[in-house]
Amino acid sequence: MSYRISIVALIATLAVTTACTNKKVSNPLAKVDSKQPDKVLFDRGMDAMKHNHFDVARLDMQTLINTYPESEFIARAKLALADSWYAEGGTAGMAQAEQEYRDFETFFPNMPEAAEAQLKIANIQFQQMEKPDRDFTHAVRAEDEYRKVILQYPDNAKMVAEAKTKLLQVQEVIAEREFRVGRFYYLRPSYPAAIARLQSLVDRYPLYSKADEALYFLGQSYEGEAALLRHGDAAERAQMEKMHKINEAQLKADKAARERLASQFEKEAAQAYSQILTRYPAMNRADDAKARLLALHEPVPRPTKAMLAQNKAEEDSRRQQTTVSALTSILNRHPDVSAAANVGEPSLQDKELKNPSDVVKDTIRAAGPKASSGTESLTGNIVNTGTPGENAPAPRSDAPPAEPKTTAGGTTSPPAQPDPNELKTNVSNSDPQQAAAVNDPNELKPNVAQDAPPVPAPAQVNELQGGDPAQASANGNAASSAAGQELADDNAIASSKHKKKKGLHKVIPFK
Repeated sequence: MSYRISIVALIATLAVTTACTNKKVSNPLAKVDSKQPDKVLFDRGMDAMKHNHFDVARLDMQTLINTYPESEFIARAKLALADSWYAEGGTAGMAQAEQEYRDFETFFPNMPEAAEAQLKIANIQFQQMEKPDRDFTHAVRAEDEYRKVILQYPDNAKMVAEAKTKLLQVQEVIAEREFRVGRFYYLRPSYPAAIARLQSLVDRYPLYSKADEALYFLGQSYEGEAALLRHGDAAERAQMEKMHKINEAQLKADKAARERLASQFEKEAAQAYSQILTRYPAMNRADDAKARLLALHEPVPRPTKAMLAQNKAEEDSRRQQTTVSALTSILNRHPDVSAAANVGEPSLQDKELKNPSDVVKDTIRAAGPKASSGTESLTGNIVNTGTPGENAPAPRSDAPPAEPKTTAGGTTSPPAQPDPNELKTNVSNSDPQQAAAVNDPNELKPNVAQDAPPVPAPAQVNELQGGDPAQASANGNAASSAAGQELADDNAIASSKHKKKKGLHKVIPFK
């Protein structure tokens, strides 16, 4: 009997000892019962968050942080504090959550949850993002925050993958805004501003769903500048003769410089059309770009098979907007991101935006010194050249050219000094007729006779030009293999193109 009593007493003693033990929990994230006061506060706060009692949850977490600064639950408590503001939502709640997440990154930068905090900061901006025709502040901030996730936490594969997907959607919205602004300037028409917007767009966001449209409008803007230069000569010549009595030699020099500059604009247009065919061959504007290259007498390039497959994969990854979503988007303040690509790498570096005045200045520089010497104002978009004197007003693009100054003796001031870098034609002084023929350095001189037939348009690049087809094909394949890029054929390009959207179909009259 005494033996049984001793066993019962031993069991009771062990039970009491176990109940009074205050053992420290090693894993704060594990759901282990404990009577530590900091653990009790943490569990109670998390339970309040599950029941959407965010005020109670924040009170418990803040008490834990202030009362037990050395607790192992501090990091998780600060993250839960930010999560409570994030879950509550609202403008004020989102702003407070962003601040709490930034504090967590500052105090715990090496924890795995730091990448989660940065991703949620980006998601806060993403959730407040508006349509392309409205305020784009949150879109730009979301782009910056998603880039930080990718660049600062490259080892966290899960967070980086989600950040890349969201970043592609954000860049689709920003690119759509830039496209609409560029198209507005194109239709206005204000071609230098359109060129600056559209060129910056295609450089920064190559995965934009309307990149081919942007390049096509870019080429059209360059062609529009060339047309203004050519067709505006007659009216401007009459105005210049009436107002300033400019001699015929200066008019010829101005016309020749404008012609060279117009040719340079057409070359820029051809580059934009060629980029459509080589980078976006599976998109809608490929046929239109080919037609414009033929009209400009420029070679028509072919895309490689790899680039064709890449562009087709990009187009297949885009989701089509349904009729219901199109109707509901009218009432929704958030943008539709269904057209964003789901493959490819987003742009991680900001490229400098182009300035409209720099666009034409760069073209003038590319056309050579002769073009810039005879074009003081092209289409009213470039200010007159020259450095203003001291205390002189800044030059304006609509100001008339300055008249030659007359000295006290009644003689006019000498003309401007010739450019020392200008190429001089090596002509013998013994032939006065030949010297007179080249007296005007800005005048275009054809290399063919006056009655010679017009030069035919150049052949398309990489196409067979008669002769033995087998031999030509073998030479083409050898060249492609040497370069490591195999060109796509017409059948592959045609089969890869998607059906054009409504509004882009060409109207064919009934016969």
